[in-house]
Amino acid sequence: MRIAVCLKQVPSTNEVRLDPETHTILRDGRQSVVNPFDAHALEEAVRLKESLGGHVTAISMGIPAAETLLRDAVARGADEGVLLTDRAFAGADTLATSYTLAAGLRKAGPFDLILCGKMAVDGDTAQIGPELAQQLGLPHLTEVCEITPVGEGRARVRRLTQRGGQEVEVTLPAVLTLVREINTPRMPTLAGVRRGEAASIVRWGLAELGVDESRCGLKGSPTQVVRTFVPVRARETAFLSGDARSQAEQLLKIAGEVLA
Repeated sequence: MRIAVCLKQVPSTNEVRLDPETHTILRDGRQSVVNPFDAHALEEAVRLKESLGGHVTAISMGIPAAETLLRDAVARGADEGVLLTDRAFAGADTLATSYTLAAGLRKAGPFDLILCGKMAVDGDTAQIGPELAQQLGLPHLTEVCEITPVGEGRARVRRLTQRGGQEVEVTLPAVLTLVREINTPRMPTLAGVRRGEAASIVRWGLAELGVDESRCGLKGSPTQVVRTFVPVRARETAFLSGDARSQAEQLLKIAGEVLA
């Protein structure tokens, strides 16, 4: 079974920086980690490979520094890493991202399964998986918490719903987005770390993918962010003086200023 896992690089919670002109998150690689939901997708891909045999390809679109995350994916059991990186891909919304990822998957594939995390913790849109399936013309299921292959070209999938759970049989190839409940990601072994460091990460840009530049990055993003900001939190201490009535009046005044 050939499985692809889509990984995204996200900034740590203390390192979110915004471009003042494009209003997009700056991804310069500092303190970046793999998107937590994607870590579960990678673990599930490796588990399926271990039980059924096959090949796992980890693919990501991002800056050159994202290569570190792909090496970590190899250390955790992926067989290869593919990085889609080009200045033309910068500033992409989910539609432009799924377009570029689909091109990379076609070039690296074909695949029996394409696994994604439920959503990215820095965007929370949960759109990449379904949009990727649409770009590739494949069936897809979201909120997946269990995958069981049942025969040639088919798999039984259990997914979480607002009413509990649902079991669905899906024809492969398919795109699935996974929830955290599906597994517990493993830590890489020493041998895995060495394998990741020695891995040759494939890099493809605009020319290698042969995609339409007008559909990539900021140019190909119909979603325009008007304003994005990181909340500024400040504390100021005020001391109340006088009798109880005076202190109550001061407190009421402060509350009015804060809530105004």
